[in-house]
Amino acid sequence: MTYRYIILGSGRQGTAAAYDLAKFGEAEQIVLADIRPEAAEAAAARINRLIGRPVAVPRPLDVADEAALRQALRGADVALSAVTYYFNVAISRACIETGVSLNDMGGNTEVVWEQLKLDAEARAAGVSIVPDCGMGPGLINHMGVYVMDLLDEPREVYLYDAGLPQEPVPPWNYQCAFHLNGLTNEYDGEATYIRDGKLVQVPTFTELETVEFPPLGKLEAFVISGSMSTTPHTHLGRLQRYESKVLRYPGHFEQFRAYKLLGLFSEEPITVDGQSVVPRHFYHKLLEKHISAPLVKDICIMRAIGVGRKDGRERRVTVDLIDRYDPQTGFTAMERLTGWHCALMMGFQARGVIGPGAHRMECAVPAARVMEEIARRGIQFTVRWEDL
Repeated sequence: MTYRYIILGSGRQGTAAAYDLAKFGEAEQIVLADIRPEAAEAAAARINRLIGRPVAVPRPLDVADEAALRQALRGADVALSAVTYYFNVAISRACIETGVSLNDMGGNTEVVWEQLKLDAEARAAGVSIVPDCGMGPGLINHMGVYVMDLLDEPREVYLYDAGLPQEPVPPWNYQCAFHLNGLTNEYDGEATYIRDGKLVQVPTFTELETVEFPPLGKLEAFVISGSMSTTPHTHLGRLQRYESKVLRYPGHFEQFRAYKLLGLFSEEPITVDGQSVVPRHFYHKLLEKHISAPLVKDICIMRAIGVGRKDGRERRVTVDLIDRYDPQTGFTAMERLTGWHCALMMGFQARGVIGPGAHRMECAVPAARVMEEIARRGIQFTVRWEDL
């Protein structure tokens, strides 16, 4: 059986998802829709060239145009929202009205909760809604569930992940492989953790620690806000501790914490020499050219640690996953892990493995199934056990 997919947004991760769907998703057709016709055309041509058949077609589309959006969705089995998160509630409603299942890359947990409220409507329409997929919060939290399931009685879970340049260049030692505003959102605000069996709020850029992660050596780990989504609420009552940190090359923590302390992450306008200025816009304007590049040869590293009882004794299980930029396809590790996680979940939706309704990503399908699909794509991970 074959399926018809539509991807809203033909940027880096959306194009990577299209490639995966063409290769593993039994795709009859993939529509690549974008407000920039040239972006949709380039993405479709790239996919067809890599796959060797005319599976992808471009379509100009402004997702803010509700009538045009509904028209574009009709006839598809599953859609992917790879556009900015604030469109996702409206896109969810459009998918329900047109009988199309939806997957998205998330980016804002409050928006995700609004989408989950559409569960009854999605069930009635016979479609599935699975928000907040991608590398994080998606895959990293599936790895969290995976280590929980490996234990007989899980008690604690610790998650770490990062997308980093393989060859860091001072003074930044970092390249952003996704939209810069997404990075700033992760660096701002607070994270929701489980500690002592209760939900707690932890400010970003706190709790610095050093983590050894071969082949990169010693890295900084600290709190950011973008990796947890609904998972602390899902695991509340089952775990005593559930938390996540980002990994960066040494020096990043103090450098970017200073920007936060200066107020440069703020979206509240201030007046400078009589002119209204949004600090975040000013910050992005100056920073983007230094940490963005058309080609990022990156490495993505992910670690999930589970602590609890296994076979009657206290044990720790660690799952490490590493992926690198692929010169054959030109996809970065960040594009692969983000786009491919969305695509494999879309495959589950298309085949009916994920049933109708609005699902928390971490509950939509067993984590072992996700990890099997990750391995099928040639992305390797290791499992290590220790007695405590």
